[in-house]
Amino acid sequence: MVSIAILFVVAYLMIALEHPLKINKSAIALVAAGLMWTIWSVVSPAGTDAVLVQLGEKLSETAAIIFFLIGAMTIVEVTDAHGGFEVITSRIKATKLTSLLWIIGFIAFFLSSILDNMTTTIVMVTLMKRLLKEHDQRLFFAGIIVIAANAGGAWTPIGDVTTTMLWIGGQITSLNIMKMLFIPSLVTLIVPLLIVSSFLKGRVVAPDKVESDRADTTQFEKTLMFCMGMGGLVFVPIFKSITHLPPYLGILLALGVIWIVGELLHRNKTEAQKEHLTLAKAVKRIDMPSVVFFMGILLAVATMSANGQLPALAKQLDIWIGNQAIIVIIIGLVSAVVDNIPLVAASMGMYTKAAFPPDTFIWEFLAYCAGTGGSILVIGSAAGVAAMGIEKINFLWYAKKIAPLALAGYVAGAATYMVQYYILHGSF
Repeated sequence: MVSIAILFVVAYLMIALEHPLKINKSAIALVAAGLMWTIWSVVSPAGTDAVLVQLGEKLSETAAIIFFLIGAMTIVEVTDAHGGFEVITSRIKATKLTSLLWIIGFIAFFLSSILDNMTTTIVMVTLMKRLLKEHDQRLFFAGIIVIAANAGGAWTPIGDVTTTMLWIGGQITSLNIMKMLFIPSLVTLIVPLLIVSSFLKGRVVAPDKVESDRADTTQFEKTLMFCMGMGGLVFVPIFKSITHLPPYLGILLALGVIWIVGELLHRNKTEAQKEHLTLAKAVKRIDMPSVVFFMGILLAVATMSANGQLPALAKQLDIWIGNQAIIVIIIGLVSAVVDNIPLVAASMGMYTKAAFPPDTFIWEFLAYCAGTGGSILVIGSAAGVAAMGIEKINFLWYAKKIAPLALAGYVAGAATYMVQYYILHGSF
Protein backbone atom coordinates (compact mmCIF):
# COMPACT_ATOMS: atom_id res chain seq x y z
CA MET A 1 0.00 0.00 0.00
CA VAL A 2 3.01 2.26 0.34
CA SER A 3 3.26 2.30 -3.45
CA ILE A 4 -0.29 3.73 -3.66
CA ALA A 5 0.59 6.56 -1.27
CA ILE A 6 3.81 7.32 -3.18
CA LEU A 7 1.95 7.34 -6.49
CA PHE A 8 -0.61 9.78 -5.08
CA VAL A 9 2.07 12.12 -3.74
CA VAL A 10 3.88 12.11 -7.10
CA ALA A 11 0.62 12.78 -8.94
CA TYR A 12 -0.24 15.57 -6.50
CA LEU A 13 3.12 17.25 -7.09
CA MET A 14 2.63 17.00 -10.85
CA ILE A 15 -0.83 18.56 -10.52
CA ALA A 16 0.61 21.41 -8.43
CA LEU A 17 3.33 21.93 -11.07
CA GLU A 18 0.89 21.76 -13.98
CA HIS A 19 2.04 25.01 -15.60
CA PRO A 20 5.83 24.47 -15.57
CA LEU A 21 5.39 20.82 -16.62
CA LYS A 22 2.87 21.81 -19.33
CA ILE A 23 0.81 18.67 -18.63
CA ASN A 24 -2.89 19.12 -17.99
CA LYS A 25 -3.80 18.22 -14.41
CA SER A 26 -6.90 16.36 -15.63
CA ALA A 27 -4.74 13.84 -17.48
CA ILE A 28 -2.55 13.35 -14.40
CA ALA A 29 -5.58 12.82 -12.17
CA LEU A 30 -7.05 10.19 -14.52
CA VAL A 31 -3.77 8.28 -14.76
CA ALA A 32 -3.36 8.39 -10.97
CA ALA A 33 -6.89 7.10 -10.39
CA GLY A 34 -6.48 4.24 -12.87
CA LEU A 35 -3.08 3.13 -11.54
CA MET A 36 -4.01 3.44 -7.87
CA TRP A 37 -7.13 1.30 -8.19
CA THR A 38 -5.22 -1.22 -10.32
CA ILE A 39 -2.47 -1.56 -7.69
CA TRP A 40 -5.06 -1.85 -4.92
CA SER A 41 -6.87 -4.64 -6.75
CA VAL A 42 -3.58 -6.57 -6.91
CA VAL A 43 -2.34 -6.04 -3.33
CA SER A 44 -5.68 -6.03 -1.49
CA PRO A 45 -5.83 -8.92 1.00
CA ALA A 46 -9.61 -9.12 0.48
CA GLY A 47 -9.21 -9.92 -3.23
CA THR A 48 -10.39 -8.37 -6.48
CA ASP A 49 -14.09 -9.00 -5.89
CA ALA A 50 -14.02 -6.95 -2.68
CA VAL A 51 -12.16 -4.13 -4.47
CA LEU A 52 -14.81 -4.13 -7.20
CA VAL A 53 -17.50 -3.60 -4.57
CA GLN A 54 -15.49 -0.72 -3.08
CA LEU A 55 -14.93 0.79 -6.53
CA GLY A 56 -18.65 0.62 -7.29
CA GLU A 57 -19.47 2.45 -4.06
CA LYS A 58 -16.85 5.17 -4.66
CA LEU A 59 -17.87 5.55 -8.28
CA SER A 60 -21.47 6.10 -7.22
CA GLU A 61 -20.39 8.83 -4.77
CA THR A 62 -18.19 10.49 -7.40
CA ALA A 63 -20.85 10.32 -10.11
CA ALA A 64 -23.35 12.08 -7.85
CA ILE A 65 -20.97 15.04 -7.56
CA ILE A 66 -20.08 15.04 -11.27
CA PHE A 67 -23.70 14.96 -12.44
CA PHE A 68 -24.52 17.83 -10.13
CA LEU A 69 -21.58 19.92 -11.35
CA ILE A 70 -22.38 19.34 -15.03
CA GLY A 71 -26.00 20.39 -14.47
CA ALA A 72 -25.07 23.50 -12.46
CA MET A 73 -22.36 24.58 -14.91
CA THR A 74 -24.76 24.20 -17.85
CA ILE A 75 -27.41 26.34 -16.14
CA VAL A 76 -24.81 29.05 -15.51
CA GLU A 77 -23.62 28.92 -19.13
CA VAL A 78 -27.11 29.25 -20.63
CA THR A 79 -27.86 32.14 -18.26
CA ASP A 80 -24.66 33.89 -19.33
CA ALA A 81 -25.39 33.26 -23.03
CA HIS A 82 -28.58 35.28 -22.65
CA GLY A 83 -26.73 38.13 -20.88
CA GLY A 84 -28.66 37.31 -17.72
CA PHE A 85 -26.01 38.59 -15.34
CA GLU A 86 -26.41 42.08 -16.80
CA VAL A 87 -29.65 42.21 -14.78
CA ILE A 88 -27.38 42.77 -11.75
CA THR A 89 -24.26 44.39 -13.17
CA SER A 90 -26.09 47.06 -15.21
CA ARG A 91 -27.44 48.59 -11.98
CA ILE A 92 -24.04 49.53 -10.52
CA LYS A 93 -23.78 53.34 -10.52
CA ALA A 94 -21.20 54.13 -7.76
CA THR A 95 -18.95 57.18 -8.21
CA LYS A 96 -16.49 56.75 -5.30
CA LEU A 97 -13.93 53.92 -5.32
CA THR A 98 -14.75 52.96 -1.74
CA SER A 99 -18.47 52.77 -2.51
CA LEU A 100 -17.81 50.71 -5.62
CA LEU A 101 -15.53 48.39 -3.63
CA TRP A 102 -18.25 47.58 -1.09
CA ILE A 103 -20.90 47.17 -3.78
CA ILE A 104 -18.73 44.85 -5.88
CA GLY A 105 -17.65 42.90 -2.80
CA PHE A 106 -21.19 42.24 -1.62
CA ILE A 107 -22.51 41.43 -5.09
CA ALA A 108 -19.69 38.88 -5.56
CA PHE A 109 -20.34 37.48 -2.06
CA PHE A 110 -24.04 36.85 -2.59
CA LEU A 111 -23.78 35.92 -6.26
CA SER A 112 -21.21 33.22 -5.49
CA SER A 113 -23.54 31.73 -2.88
CA ILE A 114 -25.75 30.71 -5.80
CA LEU A 115 -23.21 30.34 -8.60
CA ASP A 116 -19.83 28.73 -8.13
CA ASN A 117 -17.03 31.07 -7.05
CA MET A 118 -15.09 30.75 -10.33
CA THR A 119 -18.06 31.80 -12.48
CA THR A 120 -18.81 34.70 -10.14
CA THR A 121 -15.20 35.87 -10.38
CA ILE A 122 -15.22 35.70 -14.17
CA VAL A 123 -18.47 37.72 -14.33
CA MET A 124 -17.35 40.37 -11.83
CA VAL A 125 -13.74 40.77 -13.02
CA THR A 126 -14.97 41.10 -16.61
CA LEU A 127 -17.46 43.71 -15.39
CA MET A 128 -14.63 45.79 -13.91
CA LYS A 129 -13.27 46.35 -17.42
CA ARG A 130 -16.53 48.21 -18.10
CA LEU A 131 -16.37 50.25 -14.90
CA LEU A 132 -12.71 51.15 -14.29
CA LYS A 133 -10.20 52.65 -16.69
CA GLU A 134 -7.01 52.20 -14.61
CA HIS A 135 -5.52 48.72 -14.79
CA ASP A 136 -3.91 49.02 -11.34
CA GLN A 137 -7.30 49.72 -9.79
CA ARG A 138 -8.85 46.78 -11.62
CA LEU A 139 -6.11 44.51 -10.28
CA PHE A 140 -6.93 45.53 -6.73
CA PHE A 141 -10.65 45.08 -7.26
CA ALA A 142 -9.99 41.65 -8.80
CA GLY A 143 -8.20 40.60 -5.61
CA ILE A 144 -11.15 41.69 -3.49
CA ILE A 145 -13.53 39.86 -5.83
CA VAL A 146 -11.55 36.62 -5.32
CA ILE A 147 -11.84 37.01 -1.54
CA ALA A 148 -15.56 37.83 -1.77
CA ALA A 149 -16.36 34.99 -4.19
CA ASN A 150 -14.58 32.36 -2.09
CA ALA A 151 -16.17 33.65 1.12
CA GLY A 152 -19.62 33.70 -0.45
CA GLY A 153 -19.25 30.24 -1.90
CA ALA A 154 -18.39 28.66 1.45
CA TRP A 155 -21.68 29.22 3.30
CA THR A 156 -24.14 27.55 0.92
CA PRO A 157 -24.24 23.94 -0.31
CA ILE A 158 -24.12 25.02 -3.97
CA GLY A 159 -21.63 27.91 -3.77
CA ASP A 160 -18.34 26.00 -3.76
CA VAL A 161 -17.35 22.58 -5.05
CA THR A 162 -15.90 21.56 -1.67
CA THR A 163 -19.06 22.54 0.22
CA THR A 164 -21.10 20.73 -2.42
CA MET A 165 -18.97 17.61 -1.88
CA LEU A 166 -19.66 17.71 1.86
CA TRP A 167 -23.37 18.32 1.22
CA ILE A 168 -23.78 15.48 -1.26
CA GLY A 169 -21.66 13.23 0.97
CA GLY A 170 -24.08 13.81 3.84
CA GLN A 171 -21.56 15.54 6.13
CA ILE A 172 -23.54 18.81 6.19
CA THR A 173 -27.15 19.86 5.63
CA SER A 174 -28.36 22.90 3.71
CA LEU A 175 -30.02 25.04 6.37
CA ASN A 176 -27.47 24.31 9.06
CA ILE A 177 -24.41 25.15 6.97
CA MET A 178 -26.04 28.42 5.89
CA LYS A 179 -26.90 29.27 9.48
CA MET A 180 -23.47 28.42 10.89
CA LEU A 181 -21.19 29.82 8.17
CA PHE A 182 -23.00 32.96 7.00
CA ILE A 183 -21.60 35.26 9.70
CA PRO A 184 -18.01 33.85 9.61
CA SER A 185 -18.00 34.07 5.82
CA LEU A 186 -19.33 37.63 5.93
CA VAL A 187 -16.60 38.58 8.43
CA THR A 188 -14.04 37.11 6.03
CA LEU A 189 -15.16 39.70 3.48
CA ILE A 190 -15.87 42.67 5.75
CA VAL A 191 -12.46 42.68 7.45
CA PRO A 192 -10.53 43.16 4.17
CA LEU A 193 -13.09 45.74 3.01
CA LEU A 194 -12.64 47.75 6.21
CA ILE A 195 -8.87 47.63 5.89
CA VAL A 196 -8.93 48.73 2.25
CA SER A 197 -11.50 51.48 2.92
CA SER A 198 -9.05 53.10 5.35
CA PHE A 199 -6.59 53.95 2.57
CA LEU A 200 -8.46 53.68 -0.75
CA LYS A 201 -9.23 57.17 -2.10
CA GLY A 202 -10.46 58.65 -5.35
CA ARG A 203 -13.39 58.55 -7.71
CA VAL A 204 -14.45 56.01 -10.32
CA VAL A 205 -13.01 56.80 -13.75
CA ALA A 206 -14.82 54.86 -16.46
CA PRO A 207 -13.07 53.61 -19.61
CA ASP A 208 -13.15 55.93 -22.62
CA LYS A 209 -15.00 53.33 -24.63
CA VAL A 210 -17.38 50.76 -23.21
CA GLU A 211 -18.59 47.82 -25.26
CA SER A 212 -22.32 47.80 -25.82
CA ASP A 213 -24.57 45.25 -24.17
CA ARG A 214 -25.65 42.11 -25.97
CA ALA A 215 -27.93 42.96 -28.88
CA ASP A 216 -29.14 39.41 -29.55
CA THR A 217 -31.42 39.12 -26.52
CA THR A 218 -34.18 41.40 -25.28
CA GLN A 219 -34.37 42.70 -21.71
CA PHE A 220 -37.29 40.34 -21.11
CA GLU A 221 -35.20 37.35 -22.26
CA LYS A 222 -32.26 38.39 -20.08
CA THR A 223 -34.45 38.82 -17.02
CA LEU A 224 -36.43 35.61 -17.59
CA MET A 225 -33.37 33.40 -18.07
CA PHE A 226 -31.58 35.02 -15.12
CA CYS A 227 -34.56 34.28 -12.88
CA MET A 228 -34.89 30.76 -14.30
CA GLY A 229 -31.19 30.04 -13.84
CA MET A 230 -30.90 31.39 -10.30
CA GLY A 231 -34.25 29.91 -9.36
CA GLY A 232 -33.17 26.52 -10.70
CA LEU A 233 -30.02 26.53 -8.57
CA VAL A 234 -31.83 27.65 -5.43
CA PHE A 235 -34.50 25.00 -6.07
CA VAL A 236 -32.03 22.13 -5.61
CA PRO A 237 -31.45 22.40 -1.81
CA ILE A 238 -35.21 22.86 -1.35
CA PHE A 239 -35.87 19.78 -3.51
CA LYS A 240 -33.42 17.70 -1.46
CA SER A 241 -34.87 18.88 1.86
CA ILE A 242 -38.44 18.04 0.84
CA THR A 243 -37.92 14.79 -1.10
CA HIS A 244 -34.65 13.53 0.48
CA LEU A 245 -33.60 12.55 -3.03
CA PRO A 246 -30.00 13.21 -4.18
CA PRO A 247 -29.12 16.77 -5.35
CA TYR A 248 -28.10 15.66 -8.83
CA LEU A 249 -31.71 14.60 -9.49
CA GLY A 250 -32.89 18.07 -8.51
CA ILE A 251 -30.36 19.83 -10.72
CA LEU A 252 -31.26 17.60 -13.68
CA LEU A 253 -34.94 18.40 -13.13
CA ALA A 254 -34.18 22.14 -13.04
CA LEU A 255 -32.02 21.80 -16.14
CA GLY A 256 -34.83 20.10 -18.04
CA VAL A 257 -37.32 22.83 -17.12
CA ILE A 258 -34.90 25.59 -18.19
CA TRP A 259 -34.28 23.73 -21.44
CA ILE A 260 -38.01 23.63 -22.21
CA VAL A 261 -38.43 27.32 -21.35
CA GLY A 262 -35.51 28.21 -23.63
CA GLU A 263 -36.99 26.20 -26.50
CA LEU A 264 -40.35 27.93 -26.13
CA LEU A 265 -38.72 31.36 -25.74
CA HIS A 266 -36.82 31.10 -29.04
CA ARG A 267 -39.21 28.95 -31.04
CA ASN A 268 -39.95 31.73 -33.57
CA LYS A 269 -36.28 32.56 -34.24
CA THR A 270 -34.19 31.14 -37.03
CA GLU A 271 -31.57 28.48 -36.32
CA ALA A 272 -28.81 31.04 -36.81
CA GLN A 273 -30.40 33.46 -34.34
CA LYS A 274 -30.97 30.98 -31.54
CA GLU A 275 -28.14 28.48 -32.06
CA HIS A 276 -25.77 30.04 -29.49
CA LEU A 277 -28.59 30.57 -26.99
CA THR A 278 -29.69 26.94 -26.75
CA LEU A 279 -28.94 24.72 -23.82
CA ALA A 280 -27.40 22.18 -26.18
CA LYS A 281 -24.79 24.80 -27.10
CA ALA A 282 -24.27 25.67 -23.43
CA VAL A 283 -23.33 22.06 -22.68
CA LYS A 284 -20.48 22.35 -25.18
CA ARG A 285 -19.15 25.48 -23.44
CA ILE A 286 -18.86 24.09 -19.92
CA ASP A 287 -15.39 23.49 -18.54
CA MET A 288 -15.17 19.74 -19.18
CA PRO A 289 -11.42 19.48 -18.35
CA SER A 290 -12.28 20.65 -14.82
CA VAL A 291 -15.10 18.11 -14.57
CA VAL A 292 -12.71 15.36 -15.69
CA PHE A 293 -10.18 16.55 -13.11
CA PHE A 294 -12.78 16.35 -10.33
CA MET A 295 -13.65 12.83 -11.43
CA GLY A 296 -10.04 11.67 -11.56
CA ILE A 297 -8.88 13.21 -8.30
CA LEU A 298 -11.95 12.07 -6.36
CA LEU A 299 -11.48 8.47 -7.54
CA ALA A 300 -7.76 8.66 -6.74
CA VAL A 301 -8.40 9.89 -3.20
CA ALA A 302 -11.14 7.26 -2.83
CA THR A 303 -8.49 4.55 -3.25
CA MET A 304 -6.71 5.75 -0.13
CA SER A 305 -9.98 5.83 1.74
CA ALA A 306 -10.85 2.30 0.63
CA ASN A 307 -7.51 0.85 1.74
CA GLY A 308 -7.60 2.55 5.14
CA GLN A 309 -4.68 4.95 4.66
CA LEU A 310 -6.69 8.13 5.18
CA PRO A 311 -8.35 6.99 8.44
CA ALA A 312 -4.88 6.00 9.67
CA LEU A 313 -3.57 9.46 8.74
CA ALA A 314 -6.39 11.10 10.69
CA LYS A 315 -5.43 9.14 13.81
CA GLN A 316 -1.79 10.11 13.38
CA LEU A 317 -2.67 13.81 13.03
CA ASP A 318 -4.72 13.60 16.22
CA ILE A 319 -1.66 12.16 17.97
CA TRP A 320 0.76 14.76 16.57
CA ILE A 321 -1.43 17.86 16.86
CA GLY A 322 -4.23 16.77 19.17
CA ASN A 323 -6.61 19.58 18.27
CA GLN A 324 -9.09 19.21 15.42
CA ALA A 325 -9.64 22.96 15.10
CA ILE A 326 -5.92 23.50 14.48
CA ILE A 327 -5.85 20.59 12.02
CA VAL A 328 -8.70 22.10 9.99
CA ILE A 329 -7.15 25.59 10.08
CA ILE A 330 -3.93 24.08 8.70
CA ILE A 331 -5.92 22.34 5.95
CA GLY A 332 -7.36 25.74 5.03
CA LEU A 333 -3.90 27.33 4.90
CA VAL A 334 -2.57 24.46 2.78
CA SER A 335 -5.45 25.02 0.35
CA ALA A 336 -3.79 28.36 -0.52
CA VAL A 337 -1.01 26.33 -2.15
CA VAL A 338 -2.71 23.18 -3.40
CA ASP A 339 -6.20 22.51 -4.73
CA ASN A 340 -8.84 22.34 -1.99
CA ILE A 341 -10.86 19.62 -3.75
CA PRO A 342 -8.45 16.74 -3.04
CA LEU A 343 -7.85 18.17 0.44
CA VAL A 344 -11.55 17.99 1.27
CA ALA A 345 -11.90 14.61 -0.43
CA ALA A 346 -9.02 13.33 1.70
CA SER A 347 -10.58 14.79 4.84
CA MET A 348 -13.86 13.06 4.05
CA GLY A 349 -11.90 9.81 3.87
CA MET A 350 -9.97 10.54 7.07
CA TYR A 351 -12.98 11.27 9.25
CA THR A 352 -16.03 9.01 9.09
CA LYS A 353 -19.66 9.98 9.62
CA ALA A 354 -19.88 7.27 12.26
CA ALA A 355 -17.31 9.10 14.39
CA PHE A 356 -18.36 12.59 13.29
CA PRO A 357 -22.12 12.80 12.51
CA PRO A 358 -23.50 15.34 10.02
CA ASP A 359 -23.36 19.01 11.01
CA THR A 360 -20.72 18.52 13.67
CA PHE A 361 -17.88 20.98 14.24
CA ILE A 362 -15.28 19.38 12.00
CA TRP A 363 -17.47 19.34 8.85
CA GLU A 364 -18.73 22.90 9.24
CA PHE A 365 -15.29 24.28 10.01
CA LEU A 366 -13.76 22.29 7.14
CA ALA A 367 -16.29 23.82 4.73
CA TYR A 368 -15.29 27.30 5.90
CA CYS A 369 -11.52 26.82 6.00
CA ALA A 370 -11.19 24.92 2.72
CA GLY A 371 -13.52 27.36 0.99
CA THR A 372 -11.87 30.59 2.12
CA GLY A 373 -8.23 29.59 2.69
CA GLY A 374 -7.59 29.42 -1.05
CA SER A 375 -7.92 33.22 -1.28
CA ILE A 376 -4.59 33.75 0.47
CA LEU A 377 -2.63 33.01 -2.72
CA VAL A 378 -3.83 33.67 -6.26
CA ILE A 379 -3.18 30.04 -7.25
CA GLY A 380 -5.07 28.66 -4.26
CA SER A 381 -8.54 28.64 -5.78
CA ALA A 382 -10.30 28.38 -9.11
CA ALA A 383 -11.52 31.94 -8.54
CA GLY A 384 -7.96 33.21 -8.16
CA VAL A 385 -6.73 31.37 -11.24
CA ALA A 386 -9.64 32.77 -13.26
CA ALA A 387 -8.90 36.34 -12.15
CA MET A 388 -5.21 35.78 -12.81
CA GLY A 389 -5.97 34.81 -16.40
CA ILE A 390 -8.38 37.67 -17.13
CA GLU A 391 -6.35 40.55 -15.65
CA LYS A 392 -2.86 39.00 -15.92
CA ILE A 393 -2.31 39.24 -12.15
CA ASN A 394 1.30 38.72 -11.07
CA PHE A 395 1.78 36.09 -8.36
CA LEU A 396 4.15 38.24 -6.29
CA TRP A 397 1.93 41.31 -6.62
CA TYR A 398 -1.03 39.34 -5.27
CA ALA A 399 1.10 37.90 -2.45
CA LYS A 400 2.16 41.43 -1.43
CA LYS A 401 -1.08 43.37 -1.91
CA ILE A 402 -3.95 40.90 -1.47
CA ALA A 403 -2.61 37.96 0.57
CA PRO A 404 -2.36 39.94 3.87
CA LEU A 405 -5.97 41.09 3.43
CA ALA A 406 -7.16 37.55 2.65
CA LEU A 407 -5.23 36.13 5.61
CA ALA A 408 -6.69 38.74 7.96
CA GLY A 409 -10.19 37.87 6.75
CA TYR A 410 -9.51 34.13 7.02
CA VAL A 411 -8.26 34.36 10.61
CA ALA A 412 -11.09 36.71 11.64
CA GLY A 413 -13.71 34.44 10.08
CA ALA A 414 -12.22 31.32 11.69
CA ALA A 415 -12.19 33.03 15.11
CA THR A 416 -15.79 34.18 14.57
CA TYR A 417 -16.91 30.65 13.75
CA MET A 418 -15.20 29.15 16.82
CA VAL A 419 -16.67 31.77 19.15
CA GLN A 420 -20.10 31.30 17.59
CA TYR A 421 -19.88 27.51 17.89
CA TYR A 422 -18.73 27.74 21.52
CA ILE A 423 -21.63 30.05 22.40
CA LEU A 424 -24.17 27.71 20.76
CA HIS A 425 -22.70 24.35 21.84
CA GLY A 426 -20.42 25.06 24.80
CA SER A 427 -17.44 23.09 23.41
CA PHE A 428 -15.73 22.04 20.17
